[in-house]
Amino acid sequence: MSETAKLVTGSIRGHLVSQTLPMIIGVAAIMSIGLVDSYYIGKLGSDELAAISFVFPVTMAMGSLGVGVMVGINSIVARALGEGDGDKASRRAILGFVVAIAFGLVTGVAIFTLVGPLFSLLQAPEDLRPIIETYMRPFALGFPLQLSIMGFNGVLRGQGEARKTSYIALTYAGGNWVLDPILITGAFGFGGLGIVGAAYASLAGWGMGIVMGWFLLRRTDLPLRPELLRQGQMGEAIGAMVRVAAPAAFSNSINPIGLSILTALIASEGAAAVAGFGAAGRVQSFAVVPLLALSGSIGGIVGQNWGANKPDRSREAMFYAGLFCIGYGLLIGLVLTLGGTTFGRLFTNEPAVIENFASYMRVASWGFAGFGLLIVANGALNAIDRASFALGQSATRVFLIMLPAAWLLQPVLDAHGIYLAELAANLLGGAIATFVVWRMLNRKPKAHAKPK
Repeated sequence: MSETAKLVTGSIRGHLVSQTLPMIIGVAAIMSIGLVDSYYIGKLGSDELAAISFVFPVTMAMGSLGVGVMVGINSIVARALGEGDGDKASRRAILGFVVAIAFGLVTGVAIFTLVGPLFSLLQAPEDLRPIIETYMRPFALGFPLQLSIMGFNGVLRGQGEARKTSYIALTYAGGNWVLDPILITGAFGFGGLGIVGAAYASLAGWGMGIVMGWFLLRRTDLPLRPELLRQGQMGEAIGAMVRVAAPAAFSNSINPIGLSILTALIASEGAAAVAGFGAAGRVQSFAVVPLLALSGSIGGIVGQNWGANKPDRSREAMFYAGLFCIGYGLLIGLVLTLGGTTFGRLFTNEPAVIENFASYMRVASWGFAGFGLLIVANGALNAIDRASFALGQSATRVFLIMLPAAWLLQPVLDAHGIYLAELAANLLGGAIATFVVWRMLNRKPKAHAKPK
């Protein structure tokens, strides 16, 4: 057994804790970037704030594609380590990193070239498009930097080095925190660059993250070794990565698409309903950070043990992860239900907005446990090369449950119908995901040739 397969021995519960806690910090740091950007861009004026609202879905979709690449690298590296084949894992690590950069370059150039038609298609007002393009063009050209970080994180997660990925996240998030006020609004005698300053802050933060990632990866058992690319044997690795990365990228993009459609539906209920729904979404994004972190850490644990032909340990990891999703989901649902009005007052003093916020929390927050089960199950399925099932589960939750239910219930129950639709999607989606992942984990792993 390769000594780099760190997660195939020892306590499964211990691995879950040690891999998930650092990721909670990392995920929270990453999510804070958008809030800090919005805060300082809001100081520039309403036009700039409206422009970044159009930009956000596009940058989130780009990030989702990057997450898919990271998940693919994580999967192929973890399984190679579990098989005890360190050379194979090293080849897959450098290949995954190169593919990540190449994908980032192609995507970035495409967005840079098509930024005008893209935002025209998204119905951005003509007076806002120059502001949008000012931000998007440097952001798009810098996208390979973000994909480089995804490459580092994929290799580190595959090794079970969750703590190191949190260091990378804190580094580039910290760079944004410091540079945003300087580059956007100005400080220390510097006048600021406006909205483009936010893009430059992101690029600089990614650059800092790359330096940290390179430094940390060199101190692991799988430092990137470019010379391995000359050894060939890359076709199978690329196929294995694409089988996971492509469905994972689409799977990560489905939830933002669904939420954007729900927002459009709820707009017919008035501005207060939209404001309450939007504010509740921001609180929800932080409430589920532990679940998102667990969905990221489960892949390395399940993948290594699956590759090592230890499916019982993979099932044990999923069992304890599922218990956490249920317990934490119910606890946070109780907290948000009881404190809905209090949390709503943090965003506004408008009674109608606060009431819509609290109403959403009283209904939808009870589905967070199901949402956790879904995303953690998806992480496990990606790790064992069953990414198509993960994609199917995400699509079923949004397109076959949530959106049809919202369309049917809204005319009868108004905004509450939409909240109930989201609740139903999370509960049913979680139940389906639990059934599917358990069936998959009870199958026998494929036999692998022993490394020479």
